[in-house]
Amino acid sequence: MPIRKTPLVNGKIYHVYNRSVNKVPIFTNKREYARFLFLLDYYKTKNAPFCFSKFIRLKPEEQQVILDKVRNNKQNNLISLIAYCFMPNHFHLLLQQQFEEGIKDYLRKIQNSYAKYFNLKHKRQGPLFQNRYKVVLIEDEVQLLHTSRYIHLNPYSGYILKDKKELKDYPWSSLSEYLNKQEGRCEKDLILNQFSQNKYLKFVLDQADYQRSLKDIKHLALEKF
Repeated sequence: MPIRKTPLVNGKIYHVYNRSVNKVPIFTNKREYARFLFLLDYYKTKNAPFCFSKFIRLKPEEQQVILDKVRNNKQNNLISLIAYCFMPNHFHLLLQQQFEEGIKDYLRKIQNSYAKYFNLKHKRQGPLFQNRYKVVLIEDEVQLLHTSRYIHLNPYSGYILKDKKELKDYPWSSLSEYLNKQEGRCEKDLILNQFSQNKYLKFVLDQADYQRSLKDIKHLALEKF
C-alpha cells in the first residue's frame, strides 16, 4: 500500500471512505451489513483479545464479557466514531484519532477481517477494497457539520432510497442514532451540541434534493473518488 503523505494526527477528525475494487457490491444482504457494523465496534479498541473470526465462535456469554470490556474502556480506543454510512459498494466514516496510527490500524483490521469473510462466503479471491482509503481532514466546525450531513444523506443522494423521509429509518447509517436520545456507538455530542435532534434532522433534510442533484459533489466533505 502506498505511504500516506499527510500524517494522521491524534485528536483531529477525518472523513474516511473507501469503495470496492471495480465498484463491485461489498454488501449483498442484511447479514453482511450487520457484520461490517459489528466490526466497527469490535475493533475500536487497540487491545482486542481475539481476531473477530475467533470471537464470533465464542459462547454468547463469553462474547458479552469481551464486548462490555471494549465498550467500557474508551481510553483504549484507537478512534472515536462520530458518524458512518454504508452503501452497496462503499462506506463513509467520520473518525477522531485517539492513538498514533489509530485510524490506520482501525481501517486495516476492519477491511482485512471483512474481506476475508466476504471472499470466503462468495468464493472469490483477491482484494475487495481499493488499496488506499481516502482521508479528508476536518478543519473546522462548519466542515464537520456539513460532512456529517453529507454522510447521512448518502442513501438518498445515491438513489438507494426514493424518499428523503426514509433516511431516518435507514439501518446502515448513524442518522437514526442521532435522532435517538439513548447512548449508542457514536460520539454524537460534537454534532448535537449545535442542534436539538429535530433541528439536526431538518439541517440534514434541507439539503437532500440539492445534494442528489449534483453530478459531481465537490463539497467540503470530500474529494472525488
